[in-house]
Order: sequence, then structure tokens, then C-alpha cells
Amino acid sequence: METPGSQSSLHRANLERVVRAVRMAGSLTQAEIARSTGLSAATVSNIVRELKDAGTVEVTPTSSGGRRARAVSLSADAGIVVGVDFGHSHLRVAVGNLAHTVLAEDAEPIDVDASAGQGFDRAERLVRRLVAESGISPGKVIGIGLGVPGPIDIETGVLGSTAILPGWVGTNPRDELAARLGVPVYVDNDANLGALGEQVWGAGHGAGDLAYIKVASGVGAGLVINGQIYRGPGGTAGEIGHITLDESGPVCRCGNRGCLETFTAARYVLPLLHSSHGTDLTMARVVRLAGEGDPGCRRVVADIGRHIGSGVASLCNLLNPSRVVLGGDLAEAGDLVLDPVRDSVARYAIPSAARQLKVAPGELDSRAEVLGALALVLNEMGDTTLVDAAASAAA
Repeated sequence: METPGSQSSLHRANLERVVRAVRMAGSLTQAEIARSTGLSAATVSNIVRELKDAGTVEVTPTSSGGRRARAVSLSADAGIVVGVDFGHSHLRVAVGNLAHTVLAEDAEPIDVDASAGQGFDRAERLVRRLVAESGISPGKVIGIGLGVPGPIDIETGVLGSTAILPGWVGTNPRDELAARLGVPVYVDNDANLGALGEQVWGAGHGAGDLAYIKVASGVGAGLVINGQIYRGPGGTAGEIGHITLDESGPVCRCGNRGCLETFTAARYVLPLLHSSHGTDLTMARVVRLAGEGDPGCRRVVADIGRHIGSGVASLCNLLNPSRVVLGGDLAEAGDLVLDPVRDSVARYAIPSAARQLKVAPGELDSRAEVLGALALVLNEMGDTTLVDAAASAAA
């Protein structure tokens, strides 16, 4: 039996610290592990050797700062994780290992008006197919991350009433998918997963405090504070789309008037261009036309950026993030949308907060949320199974 403060409990705690650092980063040199965990180089070297002998980690030669080093990553045989992203009109699934390598990925269109049951049927089939295509036994799947476009009740896992998918309100996506696939499922909204994806793989890498803004059929923000997603006690933190910009503005789907969403989301913005550009417009096409010089589309994109900037300024005044990452189709507009965002932040945010803020486009495009779903599993799965395996091998 391990007792607090015993040598065995201290050793296990050190094992967990090293495994957690590698699990979160994907790959680290031994020197980087020592810096991030606070352990001595000798202790890290001994633990890495133990984990390697147990088959928990793999060690490969690399270089750091021009010097030879050894990169440590979790073993490809330690398990695989699955990411599932439900959007307004798409379903995307990715399969990855614990070393942050994507093994298989695919997407297909989905009918937003279809029932939740039909959506889960599609997701189950796509997950099973991609796991098979990855060449790894289904028994190696240790967790699934699931993203949905709406607020999730943290305690119950139930999808809230403001969801973009109308036929899904009141459902429990976590329990439904877990029952179908027989593995733990971790669920979050798409903006939070976009923040995780960009933090681990994209434009937010290395930032401990950031906001990921996604503008699509709705508007949401994923908030990272001190390296962790901040959800709030009820799971609704980041609903930036419902900041009021104009009390006499259009009625929002939430029931209020003049929300940020009513000035930026596709469902409200695209009709502004219907008389001049037709009714088959998408936000992606508007962005493309704006880049080609279309004056109407450039004006609409700039106005969206200006309004987003007002919301970002409020975030700056409240949370003082160091980085804001703009995701979704709008990110492709580059400075056409980012410059107006920056201008509004400079105008409305506290000067000290505005000076510290970097506004950048997302780097992962439509993959941000599904990669964030993979990162969600890596965040939430814990280290017990991996550490137990290493401890058993050592014994």
C-alpha cells in the first residue's frame, strides 16, 4: 500500500507528471520535460527509461538548439483517440494516436434538419470505418471527443436550447455516442474545441490565454485561461455572439435585440447581398469575392470585422487575453477582416489590454474543431491507465 509521502507514492507522482507533460505536448525532449515538470534531468532520464521499457513511450533522436537530443512521445501502441465534429451542415471525424498524429480523417455533408438519431447513425458508421482504415484494433480506442454547435450542460451533458441544430435540443450526445461505441465520450461546444485545436496545433500554440472566435451560422468564443478551457459553472461561457451592440437592432434567435450575432452571422449577413449577388451565396464565396475586389463583399466583410472587434474589445477589458484567433470561413479573408477587428479593439479596449493583444487568423481551417475534439480526449482522459501499465512492467 502506498502512503502519502512514501517513496513509492513520490515515484508514481513523478511518473504521472512526465506522462501528463508528454501527453499534452505530443512530443518533448527530455530537457523540455525537466523544465515543464520541475524535475531534475537525472530523474527525468530514469523515468523516461522506465516508461520506454514498459512500452509507454517512444524515444527518437532529434536536435534542439543545434544540439543532439532525444524526443519523447507516447507509444503508438498505447491507444488511439477519435474526434467527432457535428456542424451546421457537416460531420467530420478524425482518428489519432497519443503522439498527436492523425491516422485517418474524413468529412461528409449532413442535413441540419435531420433527427439526432440519424446524425448519430452517420457518426457511428464513419467512426467505425475510419478506425478500420487506420489499421488499429477497435479495442485500442480509449476515448472519443465530440463537438456540437451549441452550449452543453456540464453536469448532465444535455444540449441547450440555443443550439443551431434544432432537432437536437434536449438530447444527450455524450451518452448516446458512448452507448453506441462502448468507450468514454467527452463532449464540448464547437468554439471550445476550436480553441483547443488552435492551441495545440495551430495559431494559438504557446499561448496560455487566448480566445478563439468562430463566426458561422452562429457566433461563439472558446476561452483558454491559464492553459485551460474556461466553461463557466453552467458550461455557457464564451457566448460572445449575444453581447448586445444595439438595443434597437434586429431580433436575435435568443430573443434579445441587436446581439453581435445579428450583425455577423451568415444567416443575418448574407441577405444583405442577395439583391446584388443572388440567393445562393455562402460565407466562403463572399470571402473569396472580397479577396478578388468585389466592393459589396469587401464592405460586408469589413463591417463584420468591425463588429467582431467590438465584442473582442469587451473580452479584452474583462479577461485581457494575449491572443485572439479568428476561425471559420472568415479567417480566409486575412487582413480584410482582421484590420477592422484590430481597429475596433484599439478604439474600444483599454489601451494596455489592446497593446498586449495579438489578433491572428486560424491556421487549421475547417479542421480546428475535429482536431480540438482529439485534444479534448487527450486533456480529459487522465494518466492512470498509462502509469499503471508502466508501474506493472517495472514490478
